[in-house]
Amino acid sequence: MSNQTFQTLKNLPIPLNESQCVLHKHELIICGGYYQTACYSYHTLKNEYKFICEYPSHVRLYGYCVVKLVDNNNKDRNQITLLSFGGRRKHTLVMKYISVWRNISNKSNEFNNYNKWVPFTDNHNHPIVIGRDNDDYRGVRAVIGGINNHLLFITYLQHNISVFDLNTLQFIKHDTLPTMSDIWLHCFVLNSENGQEVMKINKQNCQMLLFCKNTGLSIKYNEDNNTFQFHQLPICDDIAPFSRYAYICIYDVILFFGGWNVKFGTNTVVSKLVHKYSIREDKWTTFKNTLPSPLYNCVAILSEKDNHIHIIGGLNDKHASVVTHIKDNVRVWDPSLLVMICSFIFIYFDEIHKFNCVK
Repeated sequence: MSNQTFQTLKNLPIPLNESQCVLHKHELIICGGYYQTACYSYHTLKNEYKFICEYPSHVRLYGYCVVKLVDNNNKDRNQITLLSFGGRRKHTLVMKYISVWRNISNKSNEFNNYNKWVPFTDNHNHPIVIGRDNDDYRGVRAVIGGINNHLLFITYLQHNISVFDLNTLQFIKHDTLPTMSDIWLHCFVLNSENGQEVMKINKQNCQMLLFCKNTGLSIKYNEDNNTFQFHQLPICDDIAPFSRYAYICIYDVILFFGGWNVKFGTNTVVSKLVHKYSIREDKWTTFKNTLPSPLYNCVAILSEKDNHIHIIGGLNDKHASVVTHIKDNVRVWDPSLLVMICSFIFIYFDEIHKFNCVK
């Protein structure tokens, strides 16, 4: 397999690493980076960027997390809500986003509260902080799950996992992960096997996976009795020393790109390898194909409209932030993924139809 499968796209507007990215139709919403507060929208068809906004001046972005909230009452698919939290100095902000690529008059009062970061508040306009007072949230990772997509699962230093209820705005569970080493800037995903992670209909168990260095965990949360179950997963030798890789979960496959490892004190190794973990087969693969150059602290995201994986920003082997933005087709890494994605879309809309019929 050739190493030249990645396509180089237009450079980022600024060098970025430790960035967070969320998909919205044909847009990749890039939310800041390590001490970089600017947010941009990248249009996958136009290969262009547009500025969205800046984080507030008091926010210092270091090891934070951004997730897209699921609003079951929102009928407008053109609008999404993003939640940004964690980091060295804990912040908790939300952004109501509407595409910056739309032709909307600047004088329209309807959209005055969109496309800017504002404090996360309750119904009485009281600020809500997601984070326990004395805990360190650098390198935090989170996913949204639960039968109504109302639970925020948070994993962070040093061996912590919490559940935050987005309806009641309260922490409802905290537990300790059975890990030997600290976790941070790690891989944390929903187990999307069988294409059921979106609807969660008639499902009380939410399954997640976590990887960091030589730690691999399958995590099951029972919504009925508010308990966790943990199961150790194997780690392949090639990826065991590394963390800070880009990762993406597609159906029952997790892909890992690059990574960083400290050896012998201050000496570091930066990887350009690509690994695959099959959830169903419980099997690792190390590809002969690699990234064009060593990279860590980058972010990966799938553009579902064209089945391309985008790798954005990061640090190179000189530990300098880069402006590179590359993409590759999912078929390069697993030809069956394209079939799986199509099957997932069919299952998703079939479940929506059943759900609406029940209602």
